[in-house]
Amino acid sequence: MPQTHVIFYQEDENIAPVWDWLAQLRGENRDAFNKCWKAIALLETMGHELRRPHADILRDGIYELRIKFLQVNYRILYFFDGRTAAVLACSFTKETKIPPVELNRAIARKNKYVEDREAHTFKGRKQ
Repeated sequence: MPQTHVIFYQEDENIAPVWDWLAQLRGENRDAFNKCWKAIALLETMGHELRRPHADILRDGIYELRIKFLQVNYRILYFFDGRTAAVLACSFTKETKIPPVELNRAIARKNKYVEDREAHTFKGRKQ
């Protein structure tokens, strides 16, 4: 199984929601950040083969990366672009269920990405 390339979705130039969320989490709770980063690494290694309890499919090709640290449920919504790329589209702290607004946001970002992959692929901050 080839390694899955993980891509951070970019809304506009230099605005990558999941990247920014992780940066904020890193400042607030380094241990939770590390656990989220390990989950991303697991997605990179296992790709389409990743299943519960680490991942689950929601709808319309959107999956959730499931991270629990202490009593907090962190979620990163993603989708696949072919067989070897996973695009991280949304992230949030989950209460009881996935908020419909977050799922709809992930679907909208997937559609934008498919229309223009280059414009919506985060390549890092420009100095």
